[in-house]
Amino acid sequence: MATMELKKDGSVYILSLTNGVKANTFTEDVIGEFNANLDELEASSGNTSLLVTSTDAKFWSNGIDLEWILTKPTSYWPLFAFQLDKLLLRFALLSMPTVCCLTGHAFAAGALLAATFDFRLMRSDRGFFCYPEVDIKIPFTPVMQQILKLLPDQHAVAELALTGKKIGGEEALKMKVVSAIYPADTLFAKALEMAGFLSLKDRNTYTKIKRGMRSHLLNLQQILPSF
Repeated sequence: MATMELKKDGSVYILSLTNGVKANTFTEDVIGEFNANLDELEASSGNTSLLVTSTDAKFWSNGIDLEWILTKPTSYWPLFAFQLDKLLLRFALLSMPTVCCLTGHAFAAGALLAATFDFRLMRSDRGFFCYPEVDIKIPFTPVMQQILKLLPDQHAVAELALTGKKIGGEEALKMKVVSAIYPADTLFAKALEMAGFLSLKDRNTYTKIKRGMRSHLLNLQQILPSF
């Protein structure tokens, strides 16, 4: 069953997460779907941008599907962490502008994925952003630690990562986790407007600037071990 849908609106690609019944959580199959869509995006030509949203009003992404992964032998977990690390790096270094439209909760790996985007917009009246790893006893991988450094306020990152606290839209804006917050009825339109503006930038130049600012991730991508 598909858990996401990619379409194009003018010059903007829109990837909608459609598995709200499972809180848009990550499994091996879901990561495979993400990678297939990234393959299509990377093969595209011309100036464009990517907007990722959710069709669910409650969840953007709740991270790893814990019920699913607990059915796997512990020997499988490092492989899955590697797959997730590679996905985060692909999003962080994607060759186009990226905008994240946080329609609802972003927890754990979902919040890590959100951190890979160039810009994050969040619903002002509902939804939490949270890194609960310290409470669920799942430490960040070295790649995830570097992804956290993409958020602009590292004092805020330390507070979120070390306490596991949940923050809503207003606090996320104060902590610079998101660029802007909007009511639910205008959030998507505002995110699409930003993605449309960014889609007019010269893609090659934008990508070089972004990757230059994230060169530590390029180096990490090159030395990441394979399974």
